Amino acid sequence: MRAGSPLPDAVCALAARGPVHLRPAFARFAVGYRSSGAFEPQLAQLQAELADPVFDRLAATLRMTRQVGGSDLGGTLRTLSAYLREDQRARGELLARQSWTVSAARLAVAAPWLVLALLASRPGALAVYDTPRGAAVLVAGALVCAFSYRLMVRLGRLPAARRVLA
Repeated sequence: MRAGSPLPDAVCALAARGPVHLRPAFARFAVGYRSSGAFEPQLAQLQAELADPVFDRLAATLRMTRQVGGSDLGGTLRTLSAYLREDQRARGELLARQSWTVSAARLAVAAPWLVLALLASRPGALAVYDTPRGAAVLVAGALVCAFSYRLMVRLGRLPAARRVLA
């Protein structure tokens, strides 16, 4: 783009210079664009094929710049990349905090069983659980622990990135 290449040609060049795992998709874009000459429909097809929230933002930026005729595409793309890096940093921080939540959930579920194991080391402490009522308490405790753990993990899960511009 800085060398004066048109926007469609720059996107087509990603078939050779882009990320390796995305090159086939950009190659299909290049073939479609060169055969039809229609940039926006081919960009929409590429966007649907990649189905990626980040590319959705990039495609919207490219579409807007092409429609408005912006001369500062480089600056716009730098701003977008700064925004995406900040978004990734914040998501990484949230994932780290989520791991704390999952660890706390595991500890909360394991704690009663550790206490039970400590009690089992004392003679006669497990006699209470030899009865049908004691066994029912253990089974109920296991069910409550399993349900609580799944609930804590579900509540602590981060939502997946959504495609809002698709």
